[in-house]
Amino acid sequence: MVTKFCFSPCKGSLIKQLMSQSLSKLYVHLIFHIKNSLLPIKSEDKNDLYAYIGSIIKDNESIPILINGTSDHIHILCVMSKNIALAKLTEEIKRHSSRWIKTRNPYYNQFAWQGGYASFSVSQSLHDKTKGYIQNQEEHHKRMTFLEELIAFLKEYGIEYDERYLWTD
Repeated sequence: MVTKFCFSPCKGSLIKQLMSQSLSKLYVHLIFHIKNSLLPIKSEDKNDLYAYIGSIIKDNESIPILINGTSDHIHILCVMSKNIALAKLTEEIKRHSSRWIKTRNPYYNQFAWQGGYASFSVSQSLHDKTKGYIQNQEEHHKRMTFLEELIAFLKEYGIEYDERYLWTD
């Protein structure tokens, strides 16, 4: 049997609809830094912050897999929803988590995230390796600064950048 596929009504033929639903599974590794290095995230607040960020990700129809970081930056591995743009998801995470952490303690009254972010696609085959990398942030940063880490990612992914704009306070 031969089936015709028509993009407009075809007289006398069987019309098949392909992809009647949108399907995706996009793993994203998202990284961003605090704005003021003199106002680091306290160790005792990290787990609650990461849990809150996870809830923001879920509220945006995405799936948090792992959130971790250090006192000055954060790494997120998540599955992005097909219904939101990366820039919008990142904006939502940063805006809501910044507002939330300010309610935790007067120490955070001036807390903010830097305006920029870095994000990288992660293949299914590198999912576990990426999780391991994010889980070991504290240990990893005993050997490498955040800026060195960021530049290494940019080079690995072949992303052109201007060093003058990688870092601003």
